[in-house]
Amino acid sequence: MPDAMIAPAQPHIVKRSDYRPPDWLVPEVSLRFDLDPARTRVFARLEVRRLGEAGAPLRLDGDGLTPLVVTVDGAPADWTVEAGQLVLALDGDAHVVETEVELVPEANSQLMGLYASGGLLCTQCEPEGFRRITFFPDRPDVLSRFHVRMEADKARYPVLLANGDHVGAGDLADGRHFAEWNDPFPKPTYLFALVAGDLAVNRAVFTTRSGREIELGIWVKEADLPRTDHAMSALKTSMAWDERVYGREYDLGVFNIVAVADFNFGAMENKGLNIFNSRYILADPDTATDADYDAIAGVVAHEYFHNWSGNRVTCRDWFQLSLKEGFTVFRDQQFSADQGSAAVKRIEDVRALRAAQFPEDAGPLAHPIRPESYIEISNFYTATVYNKGAEVIRMLHSMLGEERFRAGCDLYFDRHDGQAATCEDFVAAMEDGSGADLTRFRLWYSQAGTPRVRATLDHDAPTGRARLRLSQATLPTPGQPAKQPMPIPLKVALFGEISGQPFGPEQLVMLEQAQGEVLFEGIGERPILSINRDFSAPVVIEADRAAADLAFLSRHDDNPFARYEAMQQLMVDTLVQMVASGQDDGGDAVVDAVRDTLADAALDPAFIGEAVLLPSEAFIGDQMLVVDPDAIAEAREALRRRLGGELEDQWRAAYASAQSNRYEYTPPAKGLRRLRTVALGYLAASGAEDVPALALRQFTDADNMTDRQGALGVLANGTSAERETALAAFYDRYRDNPLVLDKWFTTQALATRGDTIDVVEMLVKHPDFTLNNPNRLRSVVGAFSVNQRAFHDASGRGYRFLADMVLAVDKLNPQTAAKLVPPLGRWRRFDEARANLMRAELQRIVATPGLSKDVFEQVSKSLG
Repeated sequence: MPDAMIAPAQPHIVKRSDYRPPDWLVPEVSLRFDLDPARTRVFARLEVRRLGEAGAPLRLDGDGLTPLVVTVDGAPADWTVEAGQLVLALDGDAHVVETEVELVPEANSQLMGLYASGGLLCTQCEPEGFRRITFFPDRPDVLSRFHVRMEADKARYPVLLANGDHVGAGDLADGRHFAEWNDPFPKPTYLFALVAGDLAVNRAVFTTRSGREIELGIWVKEADLPRTDHAMSALKTSMAWDERVYGREYDLGVFNIVAVADFNFGAMENKGLNIFNSRYILADPDTATDADYDAIAGVVAHEYFHNWSGNRVTCRDWFQLSLKEGFTVFRDQQFSADQGSAAVKRIEDVRALRAAQFPEDAGPLAHPIRPESYIEISNFYTATVYNKGAEVIRMLHSMLGEERFRAGCDLYFDRHDGQAATCEDFVAAMEDGSGADLTRFRLWYSQAGTPRVRATLDHDAPTGRARLRLSQATLPTPGQPAKQPMPIPLKVALFGEISGQPFGPEQLVMLEQAQGEVLFEGIGERPILSINRDFSAPVVIEADRAAADLAFLSRHDDNPFARYEAMQQLMVDTLVQMVASGQDDGGDAVVDAVRDTLADAALDPAFIGEAVLLPSEAFIGDQMLVVDPDAIAEAREALRRRLGGELEDQWRAAYASAQSNRYEYTPPAKGLRRLRTVALGYLAASGAEDVPALALRQFTDADNMTDRQGALGVLANGTSAERETALAAFYDRYRDNPLVLDKWFTTQALATRGDTIDVVEMLVKHPDFTLNNPNRLRSVVGAFSVNQRAFHDASGRGYRFLADMVLAVDKLNPQTAAKLVPPLGRWRRFDEARANLMRAELQRIVATPGLSKDVFEQVSKSLG
């Protein structure tokens, strides 16, 4: 069977409502792997037990597999293959089924199942990759205890790793050896993992709160070993944090991580053997930015936290994906906030939500965090399931409070340990553990779209009363034309216009119905509204606050996120008005607010660096009925130019204050580096003649990648000779480091120059570009597709380029190809000419023979 499946004329749609328990369980499974990149044999022994009705056959999923041997209870069996499934008609309620299949890992370009990567053999089984390894009921509600034996050439694959505890090893004839691993905890197939290769290890020990010693290992290529210390530190910190905050202790005696170069995801939480994309493990100051360091810590924590929120309690079916992912994203966000600036972390999380999930909610691919149907489950590893799913958990945390939320979590883990659970099970545990009624809150799991909350504040000076009127509405989404009001927790505060002081403590206001109101007493001066503080709900606020009020909040709000939010709203309102009027003379209030923020010595430099950044061109477009990429780019550049020029002295002072900042990975040092690069960018926008030389000096003298790439990014947007010098020097220095070379590609694909489409078309012809590595593909094609001004070039070249890449990648890796489609699916938001060009490319893709079902689903839904 070819890797790229032909999309059926009427593709099979999997519906949540059709769920039924499995007919057969597999309590015990033994696997033996005779490993070789060109010819791997897999021998499976399944102890099966009937769960369903008598007479139901045993159906074992397979993808691209040919059974070589099939026996039942030791005797040759009668079997058929139906739609890829191995079907056996079995009498009785318990049997032993044995199969043998043959694989070619080096030919597996999908990177699902067992595949070769950089001299390693490794697996990726979530969501449905195990069926590419052996025949099995490959669904998350079939939990099995796995015993694994691997045999391989000892010189080529000296290290043999799998899930669980190491229980045996030894030498075999002809220079081969074996290793055996046993996982005592029942798990679904998507958590299975093995790795074979020539690897070095960074070892450590973690002592749990109960006194157990856990052996930790991070396995990488020998040359990469010095760059694993940060990941190891993050692992130990996250283990201690999960014990302290959630009371969760690790259960096995060993915890291993392996870094691989070719990986569709960021990482995978396989029980006791996490497999990571190497970009989320390897770091040192010369090759990794502060953002890379932060991401490594967050992803290491995320995958570790899955040991309980995903592994010990797993998903009943794939519609429940947010049960593990949304919950665990929230947990890793909490962890990261505790490691540095909580305000900056919240800003980063909300910016990511608005950049990826809000557009998803507003487009043809909108779906609830618990979807109702799919064609290809890999397409539901989305910002909605992950990021909005985390916001739903955050709302529960805000509504219940720390103590009751923890009680609900404890009950959930205790009640469902060792089970495949549902989102309903999680909410029910929260109800029972906290005593809260969450009946209406369940709508957040089933209803798609981003609610829009209208807020109007009236003040009656004679009585000292203020009345906050709230209303909510959610626009129709595919399959859901009518929306019900949802419970929305809004953190609210009022500030006196003259005093600048808050009227009492912050309140948590619940908007339960379509409309509601809150009465405030003792308001002696005109109040200014601060609402959705800390982004307490994933909604759009429409408050009609004047520019002066937003500027006031950007100076006086005592909630750092709300202060940032006021500044961003002020900038957005200004830029939208500039686009509408076609004038570039707006922005007085923005200039004054940025000036005051830069001058506030009490503020964290990291916060300043975030607060003074203009919203992205894409986010500005999201505020408009029809996106005008050219007008948006022109308005944003005009405001940047004005901010850079009028505040040049302050930018230079901010830049100089961080100039002597030698490398330390600490929150204060990170903040200074962040502000330094932001200041350099504004100086470049001002047109100051010395900036290219200043940026090149920073690039050359930098003792860390954050400063070096920051300078390169500023230069890449310009046309100076220094740009070419820096790009050439960066390439020469890092040409043998794939992860760093990805940065070189991305910096050019994100450039705001007019010729970026030309540059990108050349980059995909570069000798170091390949379609086979997802990281490299994302570094060029993925980056370019979110570069609004370049991607939406009026000629349509950007759309044609992306469609060509989707079709080329689909032949190799359908899952990765499908993730490139969504930017074309936003065609309804653009002018008629652009919309027609985007739609034409989608039609070209869907009409291509041999299209995978992954891409077919994304494109067909995008066309509507």
